[in-house]
Amino acid sequence: MPIKIPDNLPAFSTLEAERIFVIPNDRADHQDIRALKIAIVNLMPDKIVTETQLLRLLSNTPLHVDIDLVQMNHISKNTPQEHMLAFYKSFDEVRDNRYDGLIITGAPVEQMEYNDVDYWNELCEVFEWSKTNVYSTIHICWGAQAALYYHYGIPKYPLSCKMFGNFKHHIDYPQSLLLKGFGDVFHCPHSRHTEIRREDVEKVSDLVIVAESYEAGIHVISDRSERQFYLLGHWEYDRDTLAKEYFRDVEKGVDIEIPYNYFPDNNPALTPIFNWSCSANLMYANWLNYCVYQKTPYNLEDLTPIKD
Repeated sequence: MPIKIPDNLPAFSTLEAERIFVIPNDRADHQDIRALKIAIVNLMPDKIVTETQLLRLLSNTPLHVDIDLVQMNHISKNTPQEHMLAFYKSFDEVRDNRYDGLIITGAPVEQMEYNDVDYWNELCEVFEWSKTNVYSTIHICWGAQAALYYHYGIPKYPLSCKMFGNFKHHIDYPQSLLLKGFGDVFHCPHSRHTEIRREDVEKVSDLVIVAESYEAGIHVISDRSERQFYLLGHWEYDRDTLAKEYFRDVEKGVDIEIPYNYFPDNNPALTPIFNWSCSANLMYANWLNYCVYQKTPYNLEDLTPIKD
């Protein structure tokens, strides 16, 4: 089944060229199917790139998915305002809606204190709202750190150097539906200046560490109900995302290490290794199928709130 997005969204032509089945709004409106309603709160600077990455992953299942793109009350400097006005809704426009699933992305603000982020109070409203108006939520990178702090008071800690590269991970909690069908090890990129520590997570009885890396630390955390997931890495990244970050920083004169385990022979002139695509697609398919589709009530008005 297709993913439903506006046919003039830049991601539409990109995904069609990749032979991913997308369907324009006018055609989807004539199909008698209860689509999964998924909202994406996009906090990343280049919103077109991030929305395309996430839509690509959400398209890779037999399920019909209907997307709302949501922005915070913040002027995006890296995405044209015409795009934001055409395709994004404010939180006020969706706060009365109910959704099967929600994705909250990362943001390049992790070295700031939470209260110094100009949309922090509004994002806290989203975190609280997600407990009553959303069945299952995925939080990514800084979005995961911020949500863990809001919901559980778990702090983030600065790293001595950026966690930057393509890291091997193992599963700590094999019962997790999110990682159903995974092998013993898998890869995922990380790109962050702060970390969440195991000892803080283990103090919270409602949380489970699902997967981690010996080099990069915790990657996947879940609540016990498997309705809230926290991903410290970036499964949505394209092959060249880390490369673009690296070359951007080199050009700016930033003291940056070559991304770990990413360029063959550590040679930035070579095409980066892209070995997380399979696990990324499987994880998002598992989320949509096992954690959303098979558990969300058909009538979203019957949603049960997440208990504190």
